Amino acid sequence: MKAVFRAVALVAVTFALTLSAVAEVKLPAIFSDHIVLQRDTAVPVWGWAKPGEQVTVEFAGQKKTATAAADGKWLVKLDPMPASAEPRTMTVADSIQNPKSQIQNVLVGEVWLGSGQSNMAMTANRAKDFEQEQAAANQPLIRMFAVTSGPADKAQDDCKGAWAVCSSESVGSFSATAFFVGREIHKALRVPVGLINSSVGGTPIESWISPEAQQASPELKAFFEEQKAADAKFDAAAAKANYEKSLARWKETAARAKAEGKPIPQRPRDPLEIRARKGNVGGLFNGKIAPLIPFAIRGALWYQGEANSSPAKAVFYQHQLPLLVRDWRARWGYEFPVAWAQLPNYNAPGRDWPLTREAMLKSLKVPNTGMAITIDIGDPKDIHPKNKQEVGRRLGLWALATVYGQKGVAASGPLPAGHQIRGSEVVLSFKHTDGGLVAKGGELKGFAIAAEDRKWLPAQARVEGDKVVVSHPDVKKPVAARYAWTDNPECNLANGAGLPASPFRTDDWN
Repeated sequence: MKAVFRAVALVAVTFALTLSAVAEVKLPAIFSDHIVLQRDTAVPVWGWAKPGEQVTVEFAGQKKTATAAADGKWLVKLDPMPASAEPRTMTVADSIQNPKSQIQNVLVGEVWLGSGQSNMAMTANRAKDFEQEQAAANQPLIRMFAVTSGPADKAQDDCKGAWAVCSSESVGSFSATAFFVGREIHKALRVPVGLINSSVGGTPIESWISPEAQQASPELKAFFEEQKAADAKFDAAAAKANYEKSLARWKETAARAKAEGKPIPQRPRDPLEIRARKGNVGGLFNGKIAPLIPFAIRGALWYQGEANSSPAKAVFYQHQLPLLVRDWRARWGYEFPVAWAQLPNYNAPGRDWPLTREAMLKSLKVPNTGMAITIDIGDPKDIHPKNKQEVGRRLGLWALATVYGQKGVAASGPLPAGHQIRGSEVVLSFKHTDGGLVAKGGELKGFAIAAEDRKWLPAQARVEGDKVVVSHPDVKKPVAARYAWTDNPECNLANGAGLPASPFRTDDWN
């Protein structure tokens, strides 16, 4: 009888503890130690508790209370706060005396979200001059939250990840581009900077936009029809069998190469793993972006496009990138600034990098957006160029000039601003000339000109103020001009600030 009584008592205690655990306040992963909160704006703080339970958030002299809804979710908004480098504690507690949740070492400053594929995911320890960067990386006012969750079929409430304080030990795992942007902002503004890295290598833009927004887009109807046809043709069993055969051959080749002291060839990639990592349409949005909403951010940085540069996909990018911006802004509820890195120079056989770059240029029509032009700092042989310092600097310049309103900072390299035909010449106008157009390293190169026959010839080019005049002796009646319109162009037009001009064309020929 005593044994039965003890068993019943044990069950009762276990049940009570379970109820207590369920009722405890839970915070999303991004609200954790070393967090940076966005200054000068209302800051949403949210989580989960027992339905109907009151939750109180205390921070920086503020005390905000909310009641958990039927699904357990609660949300408060802290009043706008100035930047603060003083480490403080945020306390979150319910009214039934469960243990309080405390977030330690909280700063207030500027917060930026970085997303995209491998060039955003590329870590600082793979960038150039890493030993020098590492030695100078003890900057505790710069922090990064890395989202480690994968794709999901439905929008998730939470993700996996942790904040890391920038130091010589941690900086190697930071997104290089995001870190170098954050460093520019911190250096100029002298406030804490929080960076969120949510990126995955080899992923297309359609993985990063909510599926609802994409399905509602009439411009993407043809895209989804093509995707559906491609998915129908994909034979998972055959792909797995072919991969296993390739892997077996690679193992034999690698073993021989190792024994002979020769370079080991690249390991074949598992097509099923690649498809799983990309997720379905919107899969990475569901798993890696949705859980961050509505965390207060100043803006977003995008570094992607390589995976959408095939001729069949590139034609849609001019619709997809603006859609990503609009969709994210709508879900966050405000028009935060967004900038992206334009694809650099690279030998990309079978790809259409010029068309993808043009889509990025066209997307600047979306208000409050910017672009770092990188046509001069790529690596023709490496799709992951190592000079992420300059990519970050250029994105940082855009942010300082446009988002933070700093005077005397060049926001962009030259962008096309129209053209006219003047006899046998095409006169090209530009904005963002910042002190005047220049040819870096000699005479202008990279321009082409064509008549109605659409035969492109290399053009002679000269600078006239904020214009470039192009011509060719065999083209008496030109109708169009192009600049840097190849995957890996030789081009050297820049502005007075030393920033390169974007590739562009005046025609719309296929």
